[in-house]
Amino acid sequence: MIIAVPLDENKLDICPSFGRAPYFLIRNTESGQTDILENPAAQAEGGAGLQAAQFVADQNAQALITFRCGENAAEVLKAADVVIYKAEGSDAETNLAAQKEGKLAELTHFHAGFHGIR
Repeated sequence: MIIAVPLDENKLDICPSFGRAPYFLIRNTESGQTDILENPAAQAEGGAGLQAAQFVADQNAQALITFRCGENAAEVLKAADVVIYKAEGSDAETNLAAQKEGKLAELTHFHAGFHGIR
């Protein structure tokens, strides 16, 4: 399984903003490979969530761990069959372990989006 996690500048903690996260951790749980990639949507004028969602889908992610997500981004992710999990605590590795153990709940509430508001 390929799991995406939006990361803060320190590259360790989950960023509270999905669309504007500076980085994404991409973990392949089968091979153990982990990549930290710059989020091309982080500095977008608008539509950062949509662009970030497409970026995650383009990485062939099957799951995303995040605190929150906008409705439009969630629709893109769902169309790409990406399961969205609600992060618990800020540490990315702890959340990845919790997801592996089946301890993370699916995120079911999506906000309307910020529409260009930073």
